[in-house]
Amino acid sequence: MKDNQTEFAGRSTDERLKVRGKKTKDPNRPKKPPSAFFVFLDEFRREFNLANPDNKSVANVGKAAGKKWKSMTEEDKAPFVAKAVTKKTEYAATLQQYNMDLANGTKPTGDESDKSKSVVNEVTEGGASEEKAGGADD
Repeated sequence: MKDNQTEFAGRSTDERLKVRGKKTKDPNRPKKPPSAFFVFLDEFRREFNLANPDNKSVANVGKAAGKKWKSMTEEDKAPFVAKAVTKKTEYAATLQQYNMDLANGTKPTGDESDKSKSVVNEVTEGGASEEKAGGADD
């Protein structure tokens, strides 16, 4: 064994990553926004799966979506591009807030994000809907 291999032999993976200088990914960092194609793909996937309920291949969905996307005109793509631009501006604002929180020394915990809470709309007996946030005490 080489000298550097014996040095790493007794360490955990996290310790080895720190020594090598690789950063671990921050789970609280905002997720990058989807491109116009992926906004289109989300809608297309739902339609495709309804039309082809027996399809189990992800590749078939991707190929069909790519073929349709290429055949679409710029006018057809416009709503998806607009949604992607909206999501990109929301991401920029969220990322800026995240970076400001890091610079101020406050570590964002992700508690404010929509993904951390499970929100369920329940219909009460009166017919009105009630929002209920699912948490540890449910």
